[in-house]
Amino acid sequence: MSTTAAPTLHLEDQVCFALYSAARAAQQAYRPLLDELGLTYPQYLVLLVLWERDGQTVSALGERLHLDSGTLSPLLRRLDEHGFIARERQTTDSRRVTVRLTAAGEALRERAVDVQRCLLDAVALSPADMLALRDLSRRFVAAG
Repeated sequence: MSTTAAPTLHLEDQVCFALYSAARAAQQAYRPLLDELGLTYPQYLVLLVLWERDGQTVSALGERLHLDSGTLSPLLRRLDEHGFIARERQTTDSRRVTVRLTAAGEALRERAVDVQRCLLDAVALSPADMLALRDLSRRFVAAG
């Protein structure tokens, strides 16, 4: 950031641009690792949530991932087409859809275990810096 007190319109001084660039860099670092699994980054995020707790509603997934249904539904459709998840309409309320991992989705978890380690190996940040970056990012999201 600039040392002057007045706000500037310099790109390098914008927190939003630093966050945007960091998010793009993270997705690019993940891309070759996820390509081996046949996943996109957003699909990987959906699976991470389901690997933590299977059998969640679409609305619960959207809330956890900060995604609206218009963005989440196509992701779920593609994961379903690849055989990693199954979507089930609840009999008591047909508007509610529960998402469950299939055997293939569960098996993918074992192959995905090394993704995080490989990413850490690829970036020039210490584990402590990575944790600090994660924690500051969480605070930023919570404050917004």
